[in-house]
Amino acid sequence: MSTATLPGEGSVSVRLWLDNGPDGMAIRRAEVAARRPRAVAALVGRKAEEAARLAPLLFSLCGSAQGLAVSRACETALGLDAGAHDAARSLLTDAEALDSHGWQAVVEWPARLGAPPRPAALRELRSAVSAILPSLYPAKDGMRPGGGVLRPDSAALRNALDRMAGWLEAAVFAGPPPRDADELAGWAARGGTDAALLAARLLSPTLSGWGACGAPLLGERSPGWFAAALAGDPGFAAAPRRNGAPALTGPLERQAENPLVVSVTECFGDGLARLFAARLADLAELPRRMETAIAALRPADPVAAAPANSAPGEGCGVAETARGRLAHWLRLDGDGRLADARMVAPTDWNFAADGPLARGLAGAAVRDRDDAEERVRLLVAMLDPCVACGIDVHE
Repeated sequence: MSTATLPGEGSVSVRLWLDNGPDGMAIRRAEVAARRPRAVAALVGRKAEEAARLAPLLFSLCGSAQGLAVSRACETALGLDAGAHDAARSLLTDAEALDSHGWQAVVEWPARLGAPPRPAALRELRSAVSAILPSLYPAKDGMRPGGGVLRPDSAALRNALDRMAGWLEAAVFAGPPPRDADELAGWAARGGTDAALLAARLLSPTLSGWGACGAPLLGERSPGWFAAALAGDPGFAAAPRRNGAPALTGPLERQAENPLVVSVTECFGDGLARLFAARLADLAELPRRMETAIAALRPADPVAAAPANSAPGEGCGVAETARGRLAHWLRLDGDGRLADARMVAPTDWNFAADGPLARGLAGAAVRDRDDAEERVRLLVAMLDPCVACGIDVHE
């Protein structure tokens, strides 16, 4: 039973085989395949600044994070120190992550409840998000290697942040976000938003612990680690490994120690409830983190040139997205053009053939094929691939 049209720009496909056993029906085997075009190859042959400008156009999602990772890789390869732009750039990628989470909350999560999506509800959020870049970089050049002309407008930034936080409070939480499992259950029972209604469903005894993947959290943040992995193995992105094993990246990795996630894990263990709690914690943290970044902003100018004794080399840039950690590695030739470029994205980790999704599905109990399909869609939504997902179920 095929349940999705897979677009030409890439896809995740899930094939399930169900079997009746002594304890009822379960997923006997799950095959997960991620087909994400290696658009990064289009960067090869470009000058560093052109590559950083092109990167957001090559990837339909997380464009700011893509541009930032490429810029950071170019800066390392060129010997540029753009540290004065770190707070501004983090503000840009956090705003993008909030937009991505927001889309999930009003489009994907209602679909998992059988309700109509509400894309129009994103209008206010996206208006506020779009105000961040010109309020930092009037020429909108913040992602160029070496940074742009940073002239933060604190009043405009705080206004945009207030609008984002207000949207979040109204559209997702209908009040303050829950802080532990008891508050989460009470919030879910009130059902004030689609997110709360989905929480009520995921906290049910039949779903809360379903989909436990058992994959370790990625944990690695060092550009040096990603550089060694990507440069040393051209096939790393197709089957990424940490310590020889698959790993999970994304909200749960970032929020594993958050009090809400710790409390939900103690009550329900691993599975859908824990993954959803991590997404809520990630959402709730973003405005606070952005407030800290705004307070740290100072005007800065571009870093125009590398030290005189440096020569083009290799570099790796890492950036956070709503879905997890993104890394770009590249090598410049003597003319400063990209001679090689490689990347690993969150979907490569979470939807690897033996990654978190595949591990969460193998052996999981289901009632029938329709129930299996919907449970898979819930788990896919919690892991949130950057491409469409098709599901085939076989008995």
